[in-house]
Amino acid sequence: MNNLKFIDLFCGCGGFTQGFVQAGYTPILGVDMWGDATNTYKYNFPTSAIINEDITKLSAQDLLEVANTKKSYVDVIIGGPPCQGFSISGKRMIDDPRNILYKSFVQMVAEIQPKVFVMENVPGLISMAGGKIKDSVLEDFSNIGYNVSWKILSADDYGVPQHRRRVFFVGLNRQLFSERFFDFPIVTTQGEKVTCRDAISDLDFISDEVALPDETQYKLPPMTDYQYQMRKGCDTLWNHVATIHNTKTKEIISMVPDGGNYLDLPRDLWHTRKVHIAWTRMDSTKPCFTIDTGHNHHFHYKENRVPTARESARIQSFPDKFRFFGIKTSQLKQVGNAVPPLLAEAIARQILDYLRSNYV
Repeated sequence: MNNLKFIDLFCGCGGFTQGFVQAGYTPILGVDMWGDATNTYKYNFPTSAIINEDITKLSAQDLLEVANTKKSYVDVIIGGPPCQGFSISGKRMIDDPRNILYKSFVQMVAEIQPKVFVMENVPGLISMAGGKIKDSVLEDFSNIGYNVSWKILSADDYGVPQHRRRVFFVGLNRQLFSERFFDFPIVTTQGEKVTCRDAISDLDFISDEVALPDETQYKLPPMTDYQYQMRKGCDTLWNHVATIHNTKTKEIISMVPDGGNYLDLPRDLWHTRKVHIAWTRMDSTKPCFTIDTGHNHHFHYKENRVPTARESARIQSFPDKFRFFGIKTSQLKQVGNAVPPLLAEAIARQILDYLRSNYV
């Protein structure tokens, strides 16, 4: 049961992987075609192989060769194939050429036959085409030998200071689990949820006026259990660089109170940005809204600026020792695209219970 190995397809910077590592698994391969993300992944998981390539150009054998392993040694495959191509036609999704990335994920699982797979996606997938897309996912994986369960989970129910909903499909290999199906982990945040202030108040020593270098030191002590948890094993603060906005932008942000949005502005400023989420401040007393990929519409609960990459990473539950590479906009996109590690860890630990009871 020791040294359970997994492959992360569409790994991005490694949020999904980080959660599985925290649960005690060993990453042996990450695959993604975005260079900045794979650079971040390689730094944070130096013992894992990494492939910076379009997955549609790879075979299962390519993956196994780079990972230097046999398919029988791969315990879990995880990943979140992009859903933009999911169609609403009557075809099974696996047969639709527009769903080539999803098809690649299914194909890798089919050929490697891990004991378990986990696929993550946006919750809207469940209702698309009146549920036909969800049914197609279940059919595709059932046809390759898996009993599949699905559930929409909210990250703030698992210790993440962010209200972020995602759907997860977990498949158990029938050859190992017979007719068993996966039961998702129970909610771990039974009492008060972790708030924005709980998550990042110890990072409030920078303002909207001065940009610190990418490498700096903590100036405030940890003030909450969550901050202690995130700072564990880290002496240097990375990626905590403020965005310097122009005077007009800062003036508008300053009019929005803690937890407010564009409705708190004078009416003549409501349409200065053409999206309904514009001019939204974090609410310091609640979990954050879903962290986006750096569109500069969401602001710190107190300072007149967007969150730094490190603050966004905290909101996503990345530990501070997890370092991001690339320019600041790239770092923010990597953070926003990731699966929150604490949510991934909860799923990984639940899978561990199944593997313990069925491992051969």
